[in-house]
Amino acid sequence: MAATGTIKGPGEARTYDGSPLRIGIVHARWNKQIISSLLDGTLRSLRAAGVRDENIVIQTVPGSYELPYAVQRMYLASQTQHAATAGGTLTSAATDLLGSSTDLAGLGGQKKEESGSESKEPFDAIIAIGALIKGSTMHFEYISDAVSHALMKVQMDTGCAVVFGLLTLLTEEQGLERAGIDGKGHNHGEDWGSAAVELGVKRRGWNDGKFIE
Repeated sequence: MAATGTIKGPGEARTYDGSPLRIGIVHARWNKQIISSLLDGTLRSLRAAGVRDENIVIQTVPGSYELPYAVQRMYLASQTQHAATAGGTLTSAATDLLGSSTDLAGLGGQKKEESGSESKEPFDAIIAIGALIKGSTMHFEYISDAVSHALMKVQMDTGCAVVFGLLTLLTEEQGLERAGIDGKGHNHGEDWGSAAVELGVKRRGWNDGKFIE
């Protein structure tokens, strides 16, 4: 029997309530047309899941190589905000990702924000968006590999879910298709927004010793 659909994609759609979540987005400014469309798709998906605009923080960096550093610092900045609103300060050990025994992930969810106010809790998830297009030198391979591994390391070091929104493209046409531009392909930003909400909800559950499916 012939297959009727693609085998790619996140599978059957699941619905999660994103209204309590605080989500960070950091995107490169290189390949602006593709990035802008991906960002629009990400925001549509987050808002559809109930994430409030005031709880979506967007930062930009020049290129994809800077994404891992920005993700790490954004998460630490959100921890600083949380500590300040809780009337305390982060210890130097808590800000040292390599040497700390502090449970950074456990800071999330300690202080509930009033409805309608901007959250100052640590980010539940951060989405890193970039687009690399292969050229005539080894630059593409080096950057793709370095950024991919660094984003995973930040995720494991901080305990904050990092959604991999880095397109590693052989041609510009592939980027247009994956950004859903000119009616082509599918906007992958929508998938990244959904992934951030799902991981944010599950992360809160795991922090409380619960398994949310």
